Amino acid sequence: MTAVNVNDRTATEKAETASRSGTSAAPHKTTYREALREALREALNTDGRVFLMGEDVGAYGGCFGVSLGLLEEFGPERIRDTPLSESAFVGAGIGAALAGMRPIVEIMTVNFSLLALDQILNNAATLLHMSGGQLPVPLVIRMTTGAGRQLAAQHSHSLEGWYAHIPGLRVLAPATIEDARHMLAPALADPDPVLIFEHGTLYNASGELGPAAEPLPLDRAAIRRTGTDVTLITYGGSLPKTLAAADELAAAGISAEVVDLRSLRPLDDTTIIDSVVRTHRAVVVDEAWRTGSLAAEVSARIGEQAFYSLDARVRRVCSAEVPIPYARELEAAALPQVADIVTAAREAVG
Repeated sequence: MTAVNVNDRTATEKAETASRSGTSAAPHKTTYREALREALREALNTDGRVFLMGEDVGAYGGCFGVSLGLLEEFGPERIRDTPLSESAFVGAGIGAALAGMRPIVEIMTVNFSLLALDQILNNAATLLHMSGGQLPVPLVIRMTTGAGRQLAAQHSHSLEGWYAHIPGLRVLAPATIEDARHMLAPALADPDPVLIFEHGTLYNASGELGPAAEPLPLDRAAIRRTGTDVTLITYGGSLPKTLAAADELAAAGISAEVVDLRSLRPLDDTTIIDSVVRTHRAVVVDEAWRTGSLAAEVSARIGEQAFYSLDARVRRVCSAEVPIPYARELEAAALPQVADIVTAAREAVG
């Protein structure tokens, strides 16, 4: 299971070393990967009930280097390498949460989460309801999702929309360094199980990171760019492509508003609908397959709540409905690209 490419996992070691003793309140240059690590470190330092468990999270530092160095800081009781059995260690995380701990479970890639689907769907998501409110499951499960890294069909799924279908779960998709850094604390404070999907292409993204100005809401979308002509709705690894498409559209005189969903369950209908009412057009960008996708759900909600505000039908830009190819050119052809988003937006604007 450790065959995933990790050549880039120790990038920017100086920044990692500087933050080793704690988190800085001053803005500083960092990466998405290091922001996740800062969030983990803060959680471990703040609450003795928090521990991290998963395959290779300890001595190896995590398949994608997110937990690098945490074993040396916090020891094997709190940074726990597990056997290669997702059903077993996700089940152990559920048990620990029921017993009052605050476990963070790392699943290497989203396809492996299918081996723990029974635990997630039939236990974590249902216990609070089936116990009449007596058994909350304050569990956080992190996993890498998405394609674009030549990892072929086995490691390139975008299944977060599947999990967003399940009542009892909260599903998050941090697309920015700020969200990667500041989503974990409120997720750990939530009494329900929270799934955090980290797109694999974002780990090396870099930028300035400052302290959270206020507690980060876990049920609100974010407007990443304002516009007047068309609303581009996306999340996770598709956000950089969508912002690049908005830049191209601006150069052509089309003003695109970009909405980052951030929370996939619950969806923030208010932000989505308010934006579409302003622009009168919508394009939904989703790396998952089109059929039965999260893009389909967002499109349906726009049709239900903003039909008479639309000046054009809602467009969707999704992946080709094939297993994601390994070859670089074929993989790129199967995934939503900037040009596809631009074309869909131009069609919507007419």
